[in-house]
Amino acid sequence: MTDPDPTSFEASLDAGRPPAAASPPLLALWHGLRGDWQTAHEIVQAQDDRDSAWVHAWLHRVEGDLANADYWYHRAGRPSASGDTPAEG
Repeated sequence: MTDPDPTSFEASLDAGRPPAAASPPLLALWHGLRGDWQTAHEIVQAQDDRDSAWVHAWLHRVEGDLANADYWYHRAGRPSASGDTPAEG
């Protein structure tokens, strides 16, 4: 599975259709950026890899659950983030 380039990914957000070849963490990020937190969360919850854990952490930051976000940053092997959530990454 090959993830789309950033420009194609951003265009898919406006088009309202996720990229066909998106990996689970990228698909979850797509749903999260479109405001569908529940679908995004269900996708990453079913995964067990560091990229999905990073998206999982980001989702919990978006909802304001920083303690849970910190747990998922740890699982992702990343430091806890701060600042604007759209700028993360």
